[in-house]
Amino acid sequence: MIYKSFETDRLIIRPTSEDDSEFIFKLLNTPKWLKYIGDRNIKTVENAKEYIKEKMIPQLERLGYSNYTLITKQDNKKIGTCGLYDRQGLEGIDIGFAFLPEFEKKGFAFESSKKLKEVAFSEFCIKAISAITVKDNISSQKLLEKLGLKLIGTTKIPNDDEELLLYKIEI
Repeated sequence: MIYKSFETDRLIIRPTSEDDSEFIFKLLNTPKWLKYIGDRNIKTVENAKEYIKEKMIPQLERLGYSNYTLITKQDNKKIGTCGLYDRQGLEGIDIGFAFLPEFEKKGFAFESSKKLKEVAFSEFCIKAISAITVKDNISSQKLLEKLGLKLIGTTKIPNDDEELLLYKIEI
């Protein structure tokens, strides 16, 4: 099965595959990932490959969308991820993003999230998008609001005691 990739002015947005194992290993061990998203216990490139096979590919096969690797058109660098997630404990589809530190604060998160939000509604027939973030991740909160999501309350996800801010947008 061929799954759709998308483009923006500066980015190629394509489904994450096992070929991205090295990149995913690096991303999941960045300080901000560990602080704001959580330790996924990915200690080797092989762990990352298994994580992609077990956590990302099944949803892609089931729904046609999942986690996307973001690649710059200018120099073909893998810089981050953005995705639409069917997350346990959350109603609806969740949008999320993460970047290698050197590619933060350059507009890539908004650019990729805006594109995925558009295709979620237009191509994947999703009616509502949610997002969760920890209370001290102010830059994520600002980005979600810029995307048009509204803070609707707080939530907790299974096996995690931390209260998270819950955002939502519906068409």
